[in-house]
Amino acid sequence: MEPLVVVSILVGLIVLLLMIGAPVQPLRWLGMAVTRLCIGALLLFFLNAFGASADLHIPINGTTAAVTAILGLPGLASLAAIHYFVL
Repeated sequence: MEPLVVVSILVGLIVLLLMIGAPVQPLRWLGMAVTRLCIGALLLFFLNAFGASADLHIPINGTTAAVTAILGLPGLASLAAIHYFVL
């Protein structure tokens, strides 16, 4: 799949979840978690796209997306630092 299609689908799902929301509290929490995971994966995608010139590649999987979703930009920076210092 083209990266533009993947990004468009993720952005569309995030907007849909933010606009519609979930009427039940557990579903709302699940929707927020899925939204944060999608945003985390999207941030990792952009880091990999722009970090290719600096030879920076962090795999996009559940663990790295969860770290980025929970910690936000500091989590993304810590993943990049771990990549540079450990690997």
